Amino acid sequence: MNGDAGQDVRELVDAVYRAESRRVLATLIRLLGDFDRAEEALHDAFRAALEQWPRDGMPSNPRTWLVSAGRFKAIDAIRRRARADARSASEQVDSLVDDVPAWEGETVEDDRLRLVFTCCHPALSSDAQVAMTLREVCGLTTEQIAHAYLTPAPSLAQRIVRAKAKIRDARIPYQVPTHAELPERLEAVLRVIYLVFNEGYAASSGASLTRPDLSAEAIRLGRLLVELLPEPEVSGLLALMLLQESRREARTSVDGNLILLVQLASCLDGDAHLVGSFSAADILMTSVLRLLRHTDLLDEHPVLVAYKERCEARPAFAKALAGQMAAFR
Repeated sequence: MNGDAGQDVRELVDAVYRAESRRVLATLIRLLGDFDRAEEALHDAFRAALEQWPRDGMPSNPRTWLVSAGRFKAIDAIRRRARADARSASEQVDSLVDDVPAWEGETVEDDRLRLVFTCCHPALSSDAQVAMTLREVCGLTTEQIAHAYLTPAPSLAQRIVRAKAKIRDARIPYQVPTHAELPERLEAVLRVIYLVFNEGYAASSGASLTRPDLSAEAIRLGRLLVELLPEPEVSGLLALMLLQESRREARTSVDGNLILLVQLASCLDGDAHLVGSFSAADILMTSVLRLLRHTDLLDEHPVLVAYKERCEARPAFAKALAGQMAAFR
C-alpha cells in the first residue's frame, strides 16, 4: 500500500475510533469483566488496526474486528502475565475463550446501556456515577470532566479509580436490571443521561460550543431506555432532548458564535429529521404532557411554548397539540 493510501487508512482508523471506541469498550468490558483490562484491550486493538489495516485493508465490519482483536489481545496478556500458578491463569483464559461474544446487532440489551446502569449503580456515589458515565460511556477525558465540574483533575481521576475498584470488589453485575428493579434505578440513569446530553448541548471545553457526538449518544441511550421501559419519565426526557437538539444547528452562526434564543431563525430548525414525523412528535409531546398534568404550568412550560411557536405554520400539528392539551387538563 502506498503512502497516500496508508494515510487514508490511518484517517479511517481515527474516524472509527471516534465513532466506535465507546461501543467497542462497552462490549469488551462485558466480555472481559474488568474495566482496566478492557481499556488496555481497546488500545491494543486499535494499535493492531493501525498496523494491519494499511496492509490488509479495512475489514467489512470494523467494530466486530476490533472487539475480536481486543478480546484475543487480552487473552494473550493474561497468558504473558501468568506467574507461579499456571493453572489459575489457564482457567482465566478458558473462561474468556468459552464466553460466546454477542456483539453483532443492536438490541435493547445494548452493551452501552449495560455499562450506563453499571456506572450508575446505587453502590456508587452520585458524583462517581456521573464521572464514570462521562469517562467510560462517552469517552470524555479526565481533564474535560474535571473542567466541567470545577474539580481538580487528580481528584477526579482518583474518584474514577475508586469507583472502578468498588465495582470490582463489590462484584457489581454488568447487566441491565430486571423490570422489578428498574424503577428504583431509573432516576440516577435519567439524570446522568441528561448530564451527558447537556455536555453535548453546551460543551464545557474545546473550540466548539457544542458536542454533537455526545448529544447523539445521549439521545440514542434515551431511545434504548424508552424501548426497555416506556414510562412517561423516560419518554419525557427523550422528548426534551429531541426538542433541544432540534435547535442545535440554529444556535451558532456560520463563524461559530452563539445565537441567543430570541434571535433563532425558525427556518434553520432541524426537528423534522430528529422527530421523524408528526406521529412521533405527537407521542413525545404526549409524554411531556403526562409529566406536567399535575402542575399549574401547562400553558407556560417552555417546552410547550416552544412547540406552540412552531405550530404557527403547522395548522394540523397545532390542532392535534391543542387536543392533547385539553385531554390532560
